[in-house]
Amino acid sequence: MAIEADPHATPATVRAGPLTTPSIPETLALVLQGTSVLFANGETTERTIAAGERIAGSHGYRSTVVARWDGLTVRLEGEAGARHDIVPVTPTGIDMNKVMGAERAIDAICARAVTPEETRSRFARTAALPPVSLARFALAAAVGAAALSVVFGAEHPASVALVAISAGVGALIRRRLARVSRNVFVQPFAAALLAGVIGGLAQRHELSSPQALVTLCPCMVLVPGPHFLNGLGDLIHARVALGASRLTFALLVVAAISTGLLIGLWGVGATLPISPASRTVALPLDVAAAGFAIFAYSSFYSMPWRQLPLPILTGMAAHALRWSALALGASAYGAAFFACLFVGLVTTPLGNRLRLPFASLSFAAVVALIPGVFLFRMAAALVQIAGLGEKAPSALVSIILGDGASATIILMAMGLGLLAPKLLSERLGRASEPATNGGGLAHGR
Repeated sequence: MAIEADPHATPATVRAGPLTTPSIPETLALVLQGTSVLFANGETTERTIAAGERIAGSHGYRSTVVARWDGLTVRLEGEAGARHDIVPVTPTGIDMNKVMGAERAIDAICARAVTPEETRSRFARTAALPPVSLARFALAAAVGAAALSVVFGAEHPASVALVAISAGVGALIRRRLARVSRNVFVQPFAAALLAGVIGGLAQRHELSSPQALVTLCPCMVLVPGPHFLNGLGDLIHARVALGASRLTFALLVVAAISTGLLIGLWGVGATLPISPASRTVALPLDVAAAGFAIFAYSSFYSMPWRQLPLPILTGMAAHALRWSALALGASAYGAAFFACLFVGLVTTPLGNRLRLPFASLSFAAVVALIPGVFLFRMAAALVQIAGLGEKAPSALVSIILGDGASATIILMAMGLGLLAPKLLSERLGRASEPATNGGGLAHGR
């Protein structure tokens, strides 16, 4: 069972008097350790850099933090000189509990309530926290995929049950593979392979819906949305190399999912139908199913139980807003933008207050809006073109272009809607910051 970081926890030892200022090497070690925990577990680059600045500035040092895909470089300057170091870390993980624990430890050291040694111990314990329990992880995958199938129009209980079984077993396989392989693409590939086999067999025996939701929905829960969002945020902040790396990683995960899905279908002699979007679902059912999907994704990201209602209620309200916008004639892009703008307005202050990573919190609330179906159908059309060669009908090219454009525009609309309130909050925050912080001016790159 995962150990949840208590947002109300106080430092184990409270000092009666002021602590001595740590040396540059001690402070540098603290900055490297704290920022690496945040960076590795889904925190935005802005918040990661700000955390390093807070630690350094509170002890009277100037800091420069440079984030790259394969590590963090930190330089500290003070009256006694300057020093820099690099910590190798890649931002491939998503764990809200670890981010919360690291942020609380940073609050304590910046308040000078604990010693550097105690803080480093807290960072180490936080980094070693286990993920959510296997039972919760498998249940979340099953519930989330089944809920998405309902959102996308599944009508038959047998189809929903097959979706849940496929996703749940896939989650068990993913956890098992995580113990034997560090390759981050093996897990989604294997889970998608299983989904392709089960979905293909269901289609051949006519157990699934015409839209092949039994095949697609277990793969939808594998889409790495927070990495897309963090990558887009880095690009907006002109961190081109890091943003491109994050987006490339996310696209490679999608490619691994698509490859596993198509190989699984091929193995049982099935194909992924290239069909129109699924049927419209009634508002109450759509909102309720979205709530279950949000619960699932929040569990994937190790969100503490007591905070689960926040993204669930926010996401359900956003789904109702999107449904209403579509009913009034709005485009899919416009409806997605306004729903995500609402979520961004709510999750930006919530994330700041609760020390939760913005990308994970906000994406969990809008997971049911992700256009994963378009991406997988586009992959299926590409495979068909490769198989048919010159005999491929021109309609397949139109499908690829149409699905690719739709997926891209919807993702961009969602990203901009979610990020706009956060960018405004950051700008207002910078405008209100004093020139100094704890005796030292902090710098970030």
